[in-house]
Amino acid sequence: MAEFYAMSHTTSANSSPANHHAANAHAAPVLMIGLMSGTSLDGVDGVLVSFQNGRQPQVLASAELRFLPGVRADFMRLQRSGDDEIHREALAANALARLCSDCVAALMQQSGRRAEEIAAIGAHGQTIRHQPGLHDGSGYTWQTLNPALLAELTGIDVIADFRSRDIAAGGQAAPLAPAFHASAFGHSDEWRVICNIGGIANLTILPPRQADAGEGVFGFDSGPGNALMDAWIGQHRDATYDADGAWAAGGKPDEALVSQLLAEPFFAKAPPKSSGRDLFNLDWLDWHLDDERPLAPEDIQASLCELTARSIADACFKHAPQARTLIACGGGVRNRHLMARIGAHLPGWKVLPSDELGVPAQEVEALAFAWLAWRHLQRLPGNLPAVTGAKSPRVLGALYPR
Repeated sequence: MAEFYAMSHTTSANSSPANHHAANAHAAPVLMIGLMSGTSLDGVDGVLVSFQNGRQPQVLASAELRFLPGVRADFMRLQRSGDDEIHREALAANALARLCSDCVAALMQQSGRRAEEIAAIGAHGQTIRHQPGLHDGSGYTWQTLNPALLAELTGIDVIADFRSRDIAAGGQAAPLAPAFHASAFGHSDEWRVICNIGGIANLTILPPRQADAGEGVFGFDSGPGNALMDAWIGQHRDATYDADGAWAAGGKPDEALVSQLLAEPFFAKAPPKSSGRDLFNLDWLDWHLDDERPLAPEDIQASLCELTARSIADACFKHAPQARTLIACGGGVRNRHLMARIGAHLPGWKVLPSDELGVPAQEVEALAFAWLAWRHLQRLPGNLPAVTGAKSPRVLGALYPR
């Protein structure tokens, strides 16, 4: 996999300009940008990638821009219903588009590329609701962004709204990365689990590439990743995340609480399944806390870390019994205590960050949405029905021309 990721700052003579799009996909590289802002609500990750059919993608530049505190607070308030919600969401979407534009500018400056060389931007947006299959049988998912403003600011085509088509086809619209994980991390003769740890954790189960056709790729959300730990430390300390898991490491997990949290029906539910802050939030945690048996805040943080680690390990044992390798990506990889706890609950497994395979953990999700946008330009499906539960494969995303 080392050839998958290659840093380069030189301009290729045969780079495909935007107006070539899919027509030249087989003949020349296509330059795409992927932008991801996940449920951890920490900021925007961006990559500039060169795609060419039959070859591994090359990452030409990467950037990470943090949310300003006010913007992050606005998105946190939008996680639940409130007054003047449409107005507040529209302004937050504009702010996100501007931050995404800044991220694009950083990528262009770093790589020395021009806007007219980029085929499209694949922009995920910020999830503020995720309720597939609920209410009317279809439900919805909503990733806020102003893609028209982003196209206007950058002068580059924007592809956004990747999840709604899968919902319309009866799916969960999550996780969407497994198809990309299969292309990036599949191995010829071993089973692998790819674990993305953002606000929510999701798993991709990859059979050997030589496996029978019936043993296909699948994936699902396993439960909370960083969301509960981030929310809890935010409530008790002046921090938005637990750096290196140090606060959790200084506490003692309460087994009774961990067991009670793991009794949540979501964990026993069979895939396809997905979740978000709609379920795993502080209200959910508070409902499980016992006022008559108070715990120290750091012990609750340690318990939340165990919840994430145990739910990931339990899902691996249940759904990937053949595997002995877990490749982790996403912001949770930076939490060394969490990574150690996952390893402790997977004895005999190799637990390693995707960096060791040549793909920096913080870039994997942005890279996945660049790949999904590239698929959109070729009118190729981006979802896996075995993962999302959709009726059949669908081309994902909506195009906003520059």
